[in-house]
Amino acid sequence: MKELEDHIYMQILQLSKAADLLVEKEEYTTALKKYWSAYDLIPEPKTKWETSTWLLATIGDINFINKDYTAGVENLSSAMQCPDAIGNPFIHLRLGQCQLEIGNKHRAECELNRAYAIKGKTIFMQEDKKYYDFLDTRVDLAPKKKKWWKLTK
Repeated sequence: MKELEDHIYMQILQLSKAADLLVEKEEYTTALKKYWSAYDLIPEPKTKWETSTWLLATIGDINFINKDYTAGVENLSSAMQCPDAIGNPFIHLRLGQCQLEIGNKHRAECELNRAYAIKGKTIFMQEDKKYYDFLDTRVDLAPKKKKWWKLTK
């Protein structure tokens, strides 16, 4: 995979670290501005860079925290077009949660089920119980008990 030029990558890291500190202080609006500034430094096509994946996933996570679920769907869906996003349980989880919050139950089920298939129930442990419960009503998550029958002649 092609790497970003060092000077660009260092600028992105610097902006991202500053944004991370703002997130810790729950200053999400200012943090988002810094993350978007970092994202703007990524060369086109942005979807070919792994850096786009984690920046868009982080932005989508903040959208979720801020209850801006429509933006979350947009940014997390964009992240899915970037390297190593498909199969990332956290991105699938957040995208599923945002989809559920905007009422797109089918897409929510698909994404939450992907997160569950990769990480199991543990991915839901720090989340509102409603997301696991929703998935459990759509997909039977209970372990199946095997039935054994004795064959007779």
